[in-house]
Amino acid sequence: MIIYGVALLAICTLAGVILGDMLGMLLGVKSNVGGVGIAMILLICVRLWMHKRGGLTKDCEMGVGFWGAMYIPVVVAMAANQNVVAALHGGPLAVLAAVGSVVVCGCTIALISRTHKGEPLPDEPVALAPTSTVAGGR
Repeated sequence: MIIYGVALLAICTLAGVILGDMLGMLLGVKSNVGGVGIAMILLICVRLWMHKRGGLTKDCEMGVGFWGAMYIPVVVAMAANQNVVAALHGGPLAVLAAVGSVVVCGCTIALISRTHKGEPLPDEPVALAPTSTVAGGR
């Protein structure tokens, strides 16, 4: 069922929020640090692990895929609640975290693109449009 995909996302979100709060406490910030990002990384890892072991049904995959597509709007909505000006006045940690995350993501993408030698995806079959009959003509 699709609901299993949503349940998987909920578990990953709860784990991400808890880990983000703990990271915030370790850094001395009174906020969740990276909870949504941690949740999405957990979701990707769990989905790949389940897929390799055959425990991910098609319906569950649809639920996970739906929320994976909703990731960017959710992050944008959550980022709208952050006070960037106060974060910048609070110290260089916010700027360092932003620059560091961009550099790490860029290096990771470059590494993956250079090391992945997978097969290209097959072409999708072309679906023919159904023929319609003229109204009244039998």
